[in-house]
Amino acid sequence: MLSYIWGFLIIISLICSFFTGNTSELAEGTLQGASDAITLLLTMAGIMCLWSGIMEIAERCGFTQVVSKILSPVLSLLFKNLDKSSKAYKSICMNISANLLGLGNAATPFGLAAMSELDTLNKKDEIASNEMILFVVMNTASLQLLPTMIGTLRQSFGSKTPFDVLPAVWISSACALSVALVLAIIFNASKGKRRL
Repeated sequence: MLSYIWGFLIIISLICSFFTGNTSELAEGTLQGASDAITLLLTMAGIMCLWSGIMEIAERCGFTQVVSKILSPVLSLLFKNLDKSSKAYKSICMNISANLLGLGNAATPFGLAAMSELDTLNKKDEIASNEMILFVVMNTASLQLLPTMIGTLRQSFGSKTPFDVLPAVWISSACALSVALVLAIIFNASKGKRRL
Protein backbone atom coordinates (compact mmCIF):
# COMPACT_ATOMS: atom_id res chain seq x y z
CA MET A 1 0.00 0.00 0.00
CA LEU A 2 2.80 2.38 0.89
CA SER A 3 4.42 1.86 -2.52
CA TYR A 4 1.17 2.98 -4.18
CA ILE A 5 1.08 6.12 -2.02
CA TRP A 6 4.70 6.99 -2.88
CA GLY A 7 4.07 6.27 -6.55
CA PHE A 8 1.00 8.50 -6.53
CA LEU A 9 2.95 11.34 -4.86
CA ILE A 10 5.77 11.06 -7.41
CA ILE A 11 3.34 11.14 -10.35
CA ILE A 12 1.47 14.14 -8.91
CA SER A 13 4.78 15.95 -8.34
CA LEU A 14 5.85 15.33 -11.94
CA ILE A 15 2.50 16.52 -13.32
CA CYS A 16 2.47 19.65 -11.13
CA SER A 17 6.06 20.54 -11.99
CA PHE A 18 5.30 20.14 -15.70
CA PHE A 19 2.22 22.39 -15.62
CA THR A 20 3.81 25.05 -13.42
CA GLY A 21 7.07 25.08 -15.37
CA ASN A 22 9.20 24.00 -12.41
CA THR A 23 10.75 20.87 -13.90
CA SER A 24 14.29 22.17 -13.39
CA GLU A 25 13.55 22.87 -9.69
CA LEU A 26 12.10 19.37 -9.34
CA ALA A 27 15.21 17.80 -10.88
CA GLU A 28 17.48 19.93 -8.68
CA GLY A 29 15.44 19.10 -5.56
CA THR A 30 15.54 15.39 -6.38
CA LEU A 31 19.33 15.39 -6.69
CA GLN A 32 19.77 17.52 -3.56
CA GLY A 33 17.38 15.26 -1.62
CA ALA A 34 19.32 12.16 -2.68
CA SER A 35 22.59 13.78 -1.60
CA ASP A 36 21.13 14.86 1.75
CA ALA A 37 19.72 11.36 2.31
CA ILE A 38 23.17 9.78 1.86
CA THR A 39 24.75 12.33 4.22
CA LEU A 40 22.07 11.67 6.83
CA LEU A 41 22.43 7.91 6.37
CA LEU A 42 26.19 8.05 7.00
CA THR A 43 25.71 10.29 10.04
CA MET A 44 23.09 7.97 11.53
CA ALA A 45 24.98 4.79 10.58
CA GLY A 46 27.98 5.80 12.67
CA ILE A 47 25.99 6.43 15.83
CA MET A 48 23.84 3.33 15.24
CA CYS A 49 26.92 1.11 14.86
CA LEU A 50 28.46 2.59 18.00
CA TRP A 51 25.39 2.08 20.18
CA SER A 52 24.49 -1.30 18.69
CA GLY A 53 28.00 -2.47 19.57
CA ILE A 54 27.70 -1.06 23.08
CA MET A 55 24.35 -2.83 23.55
CA GLU A 56 25.87 -6.11 22.31
CA ILE A 57 28.75 -5.78 24.78
CA ALA A 58 26.27 -4.89 27.54
CA GLU A 59 24.25 -8.00 26.79
CA ARG A 60 27.30 -10.28 26.83
CA CYS A 61 28.71 -8.87 30.09
CA GLY A 62 25.49 -9.41 32.04
CA PHE A 63 23.90 -6.00 31.69
CA THR A 64 20.65 -7.79 30.83
CA GLN A 65 20.41 -9.22 34.34
CA VAL A 66 21.06 -5.82 35.93
CA VAL A 67 18.42 -4.14 33.77
CA SER A 68 16.01 -7.00 34.45
CA LYS A 69 16.39 -6.46 38.21
CA ILE A 70 15.89 -2.70 37.91
CA LEU A 71 12.85 -3.00 35.63
CA SER A 72 11.49 -6.11 37.33
CA PRO A 73 8.97 -4.43 39.67
CA VAL A 74 7.28 -2.59 36.79
CA LEU A 75 7.59 -5.32 34.17
CA SER A 76 6.34 -8.03 36.51
CA LEU A 77 3.14 -5.99 37.00
CA LEU A 78 2.71 -5.48 33.26
CA PHE A 79 3.76 -8.95 32.09
CA LYS A 80 2.26 -11.12 34.84
CA ASN A 81 2.13 -14.31 32.75
CA LEU A 82 5.73 -14.05 31.54
CA ASP A 83 8.56 -16.00 33.19
CA LYS A 84 11.37 -13.68 34.31
CA SER A 85 14.04 -16.13 33.17
CA SER A 86 12.59 -16.46 29.65
CA LYS A 87 14.29 -15.14 26.53
CA ALA A 88 11.24 -12.99 25.82
CA TYR A 89 11.56 -11.21 29.19
CA LYS A 90 15.29 -10.56 28.66
CA SER A 91 14.71 -9.26 25.12
CA ILE A 92 11.96 -6.97 26.41
CA CYS A 93 14.35 -5.62 29.06
CA MET A 94 17.08 -4.96 26.49
CA ASN A 95 14.58 -3.33 24.13
CA ILE A 96 13.30 -1.03 26.86
CA SER A 97 16.84 -0.11 28.00
CA ALA A 98 17.83 0.72 24.39
CA ASN A 99 14.70 2.85 24.04
CA LEU A 100 15.49 4.63 27.33
CA LEU A 101 18.81 5.65 25.75
CA GLY A 102 16.97 6.88 22.66
CA LEU A 103 18.43 4.14 20.45
CA GLY A 104 15.30 3.22 18.54
CA ASN A 105 17.17 1.48 15.72
CA ALA A 106 19.47 -0.39 18.11
CA ALA A 107 16.38 -1.50 20.04
CA THR A 108 14.79 -3.05 16.94
CA PRO A 109 16.69 -6.39 17.01
CA PHE A 110 15.74 -6.87 20.66
CA GLY A 111 12.14 -5.97 19.87
CA LEU A 112 12.01 -8.48 17.02
CA ALA A 113 13.53 -11.16 19.25
CA ALA A 114 11.01 -10.40 22.00
CA MET A 115 8.06 -10.57 19.60
CA SER A 116 9.36 -13.82 18.14
CA GLU A 117 9.62 -15.36 21.62
CA LEU A 118 6.22 -14.00 22.64
CA ASP A 119 4.75 -15.46 19.46
CA THR A 120 6.26 -18.84 20.37
CA LEU A 121 4.63 -18.64 23.80
CA ASN A 122 1.30 -17.54 22.30
CA LYS A 123 -1.24 -20.34 22.27
CA LYS A 124 -3.43 -18.73 19.60
CA ASP A 125 -1.42 -18.38 16.40
CA GLU A 126 -3.67 -15.93 14.59
CA ILE A 127 -4.48 -13.68 17.56
CA ALA A 128 -1.90 -11.55 19.35
CA SER A 129 -1.61 -12.24 23.06
CA ASN A 130 -2.08 -9.52 25.67
CA GLU A 131 1.69 -9.55 26.26
CA MET A 132 2.37 -9.03 22.56
CA ILE A 133 -0.07 -6.11 22.38
CA LEU A 134 1.32 -4.54 25.54
CA PHE A 135 4.91 -4.87 24.31
CA VAL A 136 4.11 -3.29 20.93
CA VAL A 137 2.40 -0.39 22.69
CA MET A 138 5.36 0.09 25.06
CA ASN A 139 7.84 -0.12 22.20
CA THR A 140 5.93 2.34 20.02
CA ALA A 141 5.41 4.94 22.76
CA SER A 142 8.84 4.39 24.27
CA LEU A 143 10.07 6.44 27.20
CA GLN A 144 13.36 8.15 26.38
CA LEU A 145 15.67 9.43 29.08
CA LEU A 146 18.52 10.28 26.71
CA PRO A 147 17.36 10.86 23.11
CA THR A 148 20.66 9.98 21.46
CA MET A 149 19.38 9.86 17.88
CA ILE A 150 17.54 13.18 18.18
CA GLY A 151 20.65 14.78 19.65
CA THR A 152 22.78 13.42 16.82
CA LEU A 153 20.35 14.71 14.20
CA ARG A 154 20.14 18.14 15.82
CA GLN A 155 23.93 18.37 16.04
CA SER A 156 24.36 17.32 12.40
CA PHE A 157 22.03 20.16 11.39
CA GLY A 158 24.06 22.75 13.31
CA SER A 159 22.46 22.89 16.75
CA LYS A 160 24.89 24.19 19.38
CA THR A 161 22.83 22.68 22.19
CA PRO A 162 21.44 19.45 20.71
CA PHE A 163 20.09 18.13 24.02
CA ASP A 164 18.18 21.22 25.15
CA VAL A 165 14.99 19.39 24.11
CA LEU A 166 15.38 16.89 26.99
CA PRO A 167 12.51 18.21 29.16
CA ALA A 168 10.12 18.21 26.20
CA VAL A 169 11.18 14.67 25.22
CA TRP A 170 10.76 13.42 28.80
CA ILE A 171 7.31 14.95 29.20
CA SER A 172 5.98 13.92 25.78
CA SER A 173 7.34 10.36 25.90
CA ALA A 174 6.11 9.85 29.50
CA CYS A 175 2.63 11.11 28.58
CA ALA A 176 2.50 8.98 25.43
CA LEU A 177 3.63 5.87 27.29
CA SER A 178 1.19 6.44 30.18
CA VAL A 179 -1.80 6.92 27.88
CA ALA A 180 -0.81 3.95 25.71
CA LEU A 181 -0.37 1.63 28.71
CA VAL A 182 -3.66 2.68 30.31
CA LEU A 183 -5.56 2.14 27.05
CA ALA A 184 -3.87 -1.22 26.39
CA ILE A 185 -4.68 -2.43 29.90
CA ILE A 186 -8.31 -1.24 29.65
CA PHE A 187 -8.83 -2.88 26.25
CA ASN A 188 -7.14 -6.11 27.36
CA ALA A 189 -9.35 -6.21 30.47
CA SER A 190 -12.50 -5.58 28.44
CA LYS A 191 -11.45 -8.28 25.94
CA GLY A 192 -11.06 -10.73 28.82
CA LYS A 193 -14.51 -9.90 30.17
CA ARG A 194 -16.12 -10.42 26.78
CA ARG A 195 -14.63 -13.93 26.61
CA LEU A 196 -16.21 -14.81 29.97
